[in-house]
Amino acid sequence: MEPYAIVDESGFPVVWIRFTGNKSTDQNFQTYLAQTKACYRYSKPLAIIFDASNAGIPSLSHQKMQADWLKENKELMINYCAGTAYIIPNAAIRAILKVIFSFQKQPVPYQIFESEPEAEAWVQSLVLK
Repeated sequence: MEPYAIVDESGFPVVWIRFTGNKSTDQNFQTYLAQTKACYRYSKPLAIIFDASNAGIPSLSHQKMQADWLKENKELMINYCAGTAYIIPNAAIRAILKVIFSFQKQPVPYQIFESEPEAEAWVQSLVLK
């Protein structure tokens, strides 16, 4: 199975999730969602940088799965996620994010950036208790 995203917790409390550009399948998308949820297993504050520079457009069903994940994990995010930064240089992918958020509002502060340095600076400005 080709991964949909790589979750890198090596810099915890800052977690990087880099989309690979591989086509979303039910299996790799579920794996990505499970790995994202696993970042919360320490019950400690964190911030997430989603790097969608190489992201492909997920199917509508996977967009809905992402929205459902946000809804199901809303309390977890509110309790532990200081914020999420999205690196999205592609306008089409930015539009997809808006579709996902139309299904389910993002429950924590977020910003969309076009480059890594901007996203990293914003995440570093968050207070990670």
